[in-house]
Amino acid sequence: MSVNSASEYGARPRVWFAVYQLLWHLLLPLAFIRLAWRAQHSFAYMHHIPEHLGFGYDKPIKQGSIWIHAVSVGETRAAQPLIEAYLARGETILLTHMTLNGRRTGKQLFAKEIASGQICQVYLPYDLCWSVEHFLKTFKPKLGLFMETEAWPTVVFRCAEIGLPLFLVNARLSERSARRVNRFGKAGRALFQAFAGILAQTDFDAQRYRSLDVKNISIVGNLKFDVPLDPLSVEQGKLWKKELHESHRLMVCAASTRDGEEAIILKAWKDLLLSNAFETAPLLCLVPRHPERFAEVADAIHSAGFKFRRRTKWPGIPRDCSGLDVVLGDSMGEMPMYYSAADLVVMGGSLLPFGGQNLIEACAAGCPVLLGEHTYNFQQAALDAIQTGAAKLIEGDLLLTESIALMQALKALLLNAAELANMSQAAKTYSIDHQGATQRILAALDQQNFSLN
Repeated sequence: MSVNSASEYGARPRVWFAVYQLLWHLLLPLAFIRLAWRAQHSFAYMHHIPEHLGFGYDKPIKQGSIWIHAVSVGETRAAQPLIEAYLARGETILLTHMTLNGRRTGKQLFAKEIASGQICQVYLPYDLCWSVEHFLKTFKPKLGLFMETEAWPTVVFRCAEIGLPLFLVNARLSERSARRVNRFGKAGRALFQAFAGILAQTDFDAQRYRSLDVKNISIVGNLKFDVPLDPLSVEQGKLWKKELHESHRLMVCAASTRDGEEAIILKAWKDLLLSNAFETAPLLCLVPRHPERFAEVADAIHSAGFKFRRRTKWPGIPRDCSGLDVVLGDSMGEMPMYYSAADLVVMGGSLLPFGGQNLIEACAAGCPVLLGEHTYNFQQAALDAIQTGAAKLIEGDLLLTESIALMQALKALLLNAAELANMSQAAKTYSIDHQGATQRILAALDQQNFSLN
């Protein structure tokens, strides 16, 4: 794969782009109203407001950095091994986000590097022509790497025009997203053609990008297999699991659940407990995907009649869960602890058509995974995990509701200790066997016809 010359990039569609810019300017007040509304949950949404317009950076600007854009939490965690690899080479990093939680995650992972100036962390400005222009002139990065699915037209086309190599790395594209892009015709395809290159996770993803007439594509695997689990969180989870097992109790983690899925899970859990199939009732740890929904989910658990406690009510790791039906995982950055404590994971985002959340982290912790039918965001990872025995699909038929099918799947696995043990070992093997994307990405970028010096 070689970098295109500036004239070979996908051309900016002029009429479409003019309409796009007009809409952005008309809707800009709504973007700030949305920030103000979110500030009711956390005033931190009102911090760094000028950065959303490409201004107001409060630290000395170091130009010529490697620019890595990770929109939110998942992308930021996935970028961790790539960022660390470039830091090890002596590079400085410009790390951008679009969400508050993404920025918080980046600060949590790289607090020392941000403080020392090795990493400059800011928001990516809204996709206005003048805000993007000022951002690029201010930082003047020498290489841009956008994580996974991010493709902001103003940024992408402007980088192509000024000759800044911008790559889409750890790239994925679902069948549904590819159809959506194609609805925009040449304008939609030109956006992805304007990237200097696309480093795709899987052959499925590469084929979809090729269907958009993108030429410069490499298949490098998934960076999320290279993300290390926080050892302290893992140790805390193991201690929690040990305590639960000493009282002959199993735990199921419903991880990264989305709106509407908690109702399915709580109904299945109530039916499971009423089945009286266990000498000691298992414990459910319910972890919503979005922090702003913690209070809403707490109300749903209470309304369902469960005895529960918020994880944040424990000063340390959860202790003495006797008498509880549910623990609400209302903390940030502790998924490795939840996975390490659990005997089985129900992967959120897959029960309803959200595309599924990241099952790789659960497998790295050696936790077996139950998946719903909606896994298009992690299509290859889900297929591989099922094939290797690390995960199972929740099987049902048209006569079963989602909650009944989930309850039956939970019951079958929780009563089969040997199968859970086999799945746990398969999960660890699966996660190890698929590592190496970081080095493949670095090698692919090192082969490009541009200099980072």
